[in-house]
Amino acid sequence: MHLNQTNHQKKNILVVDDTPDNLRLLSAMLTAQGFEVRKALNGKMALTACQMVLPDVILLDINMPGMDGYQVCQQLKADDKTCEVPVIFISALDDVVDKVKAFDVGGVDYIAKPFHGAEVVLRIENQINLRLLQVRLQEKNFLLQEALDNLKSAQVQQIQNEKMVALGQLVAGLAHEINNPISFIYGNLQYAGQYVQDLVNLIEVYQQEYPKPTPKIQQISQDVDLNFVINDLQNLIGAMYRGSDRIREIVLALQHFSRHDEAEMKRVNIHEDIENTLVMLQHRLREAANRPAIMVVKDYGNLPLVTCYASELNQVFMHLLNNAIDAIEEGMGSREWGVRNQFLEEGVGKVGPPLGIRGNGEWGVGKQSSTPYSLLPTPQIRIHTEVTDLNTIKIAIADNGPGIEESLRSRLFDPFFTTKPVGKGSGLGLSISYQIIVQKHRGNITCISSVGQGAEFAIEIPIEQPER
Repeated sequence: MHLNQTNHQKKNILVVDDTPDNLRLLSAMLTAQGFEVRKALNGKMALTACQMVLPDVILLDINMPGMDGYQVCQQLKADDKTCEVPVIFISALDDVVDKVKAFDVGGVDYIAKPFHGAEVVLRIENQINLRLLQVRLQEKNFLLQEALDNLKSAQVQQIQNEKMVALGQLVAGLAHEINNPISFIYGNLQYAGQYVQDLVNLIEVYQQEYPKPTPKIQQISQDVDLNFVINDLQNLIGAMYRGSDRIREIVLALQHFSRHDEAEMKRVNIHEDIENTLVMLQHRLREAANRPAIMVVKDYGNLPLVTCYASELNQVFMHLLNNAIDAIEEGMGSREWGVRNQFLEEGVGKVGPPLGIRGNGEWGVGKQSSTPYSLLPTPQIRIHTEVTDLNTIKIAIADNGPGIEESLRSRLFDPFFTTKPVGKGSGLGLSISYQIIVQKHRGNITCISSVGQGAEFAIEIPIEQPER
């Protein structure tokens, strides 16, 4: 396929040759074919001409004073602006080695002198056609990549929607089923305690009225340890009362976390939602076999009620806090906790306020310790909230885990990308969080981290969502 004169009329050709006669000959030949021709007598002029107006094709002589054609081509290919411009070498050198070197430095074609006008035009047209096809291919690749990204985004959104619906229904159902019996237990424990106290009072009256019980009663009292039972009954009732109250708190947190049937935007207390999420994660924050309990430091600002999709924002809090716990546990494998446990058990060390992460990634101990600033690896998650000058709220969740390498941070929010071992993560949590914050709440989510210094994920969303 050849370009007709109309198609290549505006194509810009840069001819580089230190021989003026060759420049005139090529210029006249190409101009007659409808090309726009510019001329350069040396390599420096050629590089300058390319920066001023980008040519479509460069005809480049090899033997030139100061800077030969190979050097010019190398500089062109090293520059992002000019690297895609086709370079056709024209030279009297017809050795195979010269031709190979021309292609090695980035040339796309080679014409030996003396050249024929028809051959030069045909080779130029071929390169213009190839370049046009490359541009079209790049455009199609871009559209395909865009379609693929949209497909991934749609898949993530569909998965998120299905998870939210399923989670909401499951949690709401469980909360409802648990709430009924625990409400019955919680509501009747007060009466049960009163009944027990009435029975204890009756036994005490019997002991006063009949100070000399029969041998059988004496034997039964000894067998059941009556005094211990009487003293421990109230403690037992109190423990049951506190346990049922804790279950009621968890059920309430489940209901608030799922916010079933609350798909519309509403004004919510962000701190309450964070607290409800922490209640859901208490089992992961407690002390484990390979680490002490994870300390949660809350640095809450004075936040107003925020208009948002509450249930979906809770999902973001859940993902970020879960990831922080995972990161801390990942960094726990090589650490020894014996020293810390010994200090805490003996009352020698007391964990003070957060001092920030030291150079070796360990967290310090406050000055009130008898061992000031002893390096005790205290796993910690810090939650900071504030109102910004841009009428947004900022929520930052930081951990003192091993941190994230710079090469990975740019891909953290890509769908299905995960740094966790196979089977430990789906690569959807941060991608879903990105969609919820950026697309649904018109906010922003960022990550600041370096290896050995922990990681901080910060989200910002408007206090009031604009009309859609």
